[in-house]
Amino acid sequence: MRTWLDASKVYLERRVFVILLLGFSSGLPLLLVYSTLSAWLKESDVSLTMIGLFSWASTAYALKFLWAPVVDSIPLPVLTRLLGQRRSWLVLSQAATMVTMVGLGGTDPATELWWTALWAVLLAFASATQDIVVDAYRIESLDEDQLGAGSANYVFGYRIAMLVAGAGALFIADGYSWYWAYVAMAALMGVGLLTVLLSPEPDREISFVDHDQSLGAQIRDAIINPFVDFMTRPHWIMILLFVALYKYGEALLGVMANPFYLDMGFSKSEIAAVSKGYGFAMTILGGFMGGVLVARYGIMRALWYAGLLQCVANLAFAAQAQVGYSIPMLAVTISIENLTAGMATTAFVAYLSSLCNVAYTATQYALLSSIMSFARTMFASGGGWLADNMDWTSYFILTTFAAVPVLVVLYWLMKRLPIAGPPDGNSVAVQHEER
Repeated sequence: MRTWLDASKVYLERRVFVILLLGFSSGLPLLLVYSTLSAWLKESDVSLTMIGLFSWASTAYALKFLWAPVVDSIPLPVLTRLLGQRRSWLVLSQAATMVTMVGLGGTDPATELWWTALWAVLLAFASATQDIVVDAYRIESLDEDQLGAGSANYVFGYRIAMLVAGAGALFIADGYSWYWAYVAMAALMGVGLLTVLLSPEPDREISFVDHDQSLGAQIRDAIINPFVDFMTRPHWIMILLFVALYKYGEALLGVMANPFYLDMGFSKSEIAAVSKGYGFAMTILGGFMGGVLVARYGIMRALWYAGLLQCVANLAFAAQAQVGYSIPMLAVTISIENLTAGMATTAFVAYLSSLCNVAYTATQYALLSSIMSFARTMFASGGGWLADNMDWTSYFILTTFAAVPVLVVLYWLMKRLPIAGPPDGNSVAVQHEER
C-alpha cells in the first residue's frame, strides 16, 4: 500500500494537472448564462418574471446527452485529422464558446432583449458541447489510479472558474462595463484552448460511426439500453422523482439571489466580495463537510441532513430581507447558504454515482444529471413570476416549504432502499471498492 505522500504525488502528474485547466474552461461559461446574466438583466430594468424565464437559456446543459453520440463518434473535417477526435471537438467548442461570450456581451438587454436571449442560448449550447468532450477526454486520458485525483482537480478548476465568472465579472462590470466583463471571460477561455493545443490526444481507440449498423441499433445501444437497465430496479420512478426534486428549493433561491442582493442595496462589488469571494470558500468547506457526512452516516442519511439544512438556508434569506442592507448579516446568510449547498451537492453527486450500473456509467450519469438540470431550469423559470407577485420575505419562506415534498420522497426511499445503488451490486462505487 502506498504512503499518503506517494498517493498525493498523483496531483503533480501532468495529465492530472491538465484536467484542472480543462475544468476551469468548463466552469467559466455557466454563470455567464445564469446568475451573472441575472444581475446584468436586473440592472437593465428587466422584470423579475423575464429574468426567471431567462433560466431556460441554460436548457442545453440538461439536454446535452441528445447530441453526445454525435460529438463522440463523428469526425470533423480537417481538424480531426490534425488533432484527433477529442482535441478537434474541444477546439471547435471552445472557439464557439469564446465567440458567443463576446456576442452576448455586445448586446443591450434594455433595448434588444431577444438578441441577448439568442446569444445566451448559443453560449449555453457551445459550453454544453465542451462539457461533453471534456468528460470524455478526462476519462480516456487518465489511468485508473489517476481518476480520483483527476475528478477532484476537475471540480476544483470548475469552482475557481465559477468564482472568476461570478465575482470577477461583477468587479469588471462595476469598474468598466458588462461588455468588457464578457470579453475578459472570453479571453480567459484561452487557458483551455492553449491547454488542448499543448496536450496529446488520449491514447484510446475511438469508435466512429459504423455505417453498416442501422440507426435504430445505434440509438438502442446509446440511449435505450441504459434506460431499460435503470427501469429494472425497484422504485425507479420514485428515484427519478427524487433526482428531479432535490434541487427545487435551491433552484428557486439561486436564480433570484443576485436580483435580491441588488434590491437590498448591495453594490456589485459588495456582492462579488461577499457572495462570490467569501461564498466560494464556504462552498469548498461545505463540500468537505458533505464528504464527512457521507463517510460517517452513509449517502441516504447525508442527503437527509443536508436537505434539512438547506431549508434553514432559505430562512436565512428571509431574515436578510427583514434586516435589509447589512454586510455582517449578508456574511451570515452567505455562510449558511454556501455551506449547506456544498454539503448537499457532495451528497447528491455521491448518490447519482451510486445509482449507475458499471456497464452504463457515463450514459446513466449523463441522463440522471440531465434530469436534475432540466428540472432545476424548469423550477427556476417560475421563480421570477413568484418574486414579482410577493415580497422577498414571503418568497423565501415559500421556497423553504417548497423543499418539503422532496424530503417526504427521500424519507419514503430511505425506508425502502436504505442503501443506494443498483440491486445487483454493479454500481460504480462497489466496483471501486472491489479493486
